[in-house]
Amino acid sequence: MSNSAVIGRIFSVLEAVSASGCASAKTIADRLEIPLPTVYRLLHELEDASYLVYLKEDKHFELGPKCFELGLSFQQRLVAPFPIRQITDELHRALGTAAYFAIYRGSDIILTYCSDCEKHPRLRPLRFGFHEAAHATAFGKILLAGMTSTQRTEYLDARGMQVLTPQTIVRRDLLDDHLTEVATRGIAWEHDEFLPRQTCAAVPVRNGTGMQVGAIAVSTPSTKANGRTKEIESTLRERAGLCSRYLRGGAVTVPVTEHR
Repeated sequence: MSNSAVIGRIFSVLEAVSASGCASAKTIADRLEIPLPTVYRLLHELEDASYLVYLKEDKHFELGPKCFELGLSFQQRLVAPFPIRQITDELHRALGTAAYFAIYRGSDIILTYCSDCEKHPRLRPLRFGFHEAAHATAFGKILLAGMTSTQRTEYLDARGMQVLTPQTIVRRDLLDDHLTEVATRGIAWEHDEFLPRQTCAAVPVRNGTGMQVGAIAVSTPSTKANGRTKEIESTLRERAGLCSRYLRGGAVTVPVTEHR
């Protein structure tokens, strides 16, 4: 077996344990269709390296301290700066919606901050580090619209365009036409494309050179978005301007708004 195949199996084992929270060797072997002796060997190698721990009483494996160290390092590098978090929180309060901030990271589009509450919850698949379904999310569309044609093709070819709802755009020609409109208008909307009965909107955030480096977005039940297009768009653009001003190195004063 090649080195790359061995590495692939190691990551598959880690992902299987992570997805379950904890798992036995037999469960992992059945799920991955890998011989049980091979799974045992990989599990014990990962345990020796502190990427997994073995719970003797339960006869299960869990993620070990090295995984948590990697996760913490990842979060510290990607977490949105405090002023950006302040602006996103204020957007959440001003519109009475969940609010999000996403950035480019290498070849990925990654969500780095969510602001929500019990009354205005985030869309449950969305969390820190989320980087899937750019074709179906408003912040993903903003960042796709900012890519060159070659970059967009490479991105979508590598990740595909999964059908999430009956409204999800999965034809490349239709998506390209839609992204041209997004780039022209400077705002992306998605209605029921990521989740049924949910509406999202996003606008770009730019750095000191004018380069698009992120997006700020909101989500709300579609029934609550009706008749609020202008309000949502103007509020988003104002907060995106504050984020861009901060990234250009300028001081920002975040307005304080009472929760809607």
